[in-house]
Amino acid sequence: MRPAFGDRVRIRQTAVTHQAGIAGLEGQIYGETVPSVSGVEVLGPCPDDFALNVRIEKRGSDYWLAPEHLEFIDHAAGLEIRIAGKRLVRQADGGWDQPADEAAPHKPERGLIAWLRGLFSKAK
Repeated sequence: MRPAFGDRVRIRQTAVTHQAGIAGLEGQIYGETVPSVSGVEVLGPCPDDFALNVRIEKRGSDYWLAPEHLEFIDHAAGLEIRIAGKRLVRQADGGWDQPADEAAPHKPERGLIAWLRGLFSKAK
């Protein structure tokens, strides 16, 4: 399984990661890219032209690495993110759920639909 956004990973012991001083450290996937398009600097070779951004808190920095330098730990269950005002929580299986108490609020109707609904609700 290839790690994906939000997953916790361990940096494998390779010549590249050892030289960078990050071998054996744990981190979290913050992004992915195609280096030939984005131009990011990847540590070591990237034979499949696909790299993952790993944030290593112990270092306070992040690194772009080919997936073969990473070992999956878990999906970081309980991780919370906000996107476009919606709160999402990571599940143990890697899925994302929106908590029921965070469901999108009901927006009041406007315009013709609201007027018609109001007109017909008064007629009863």
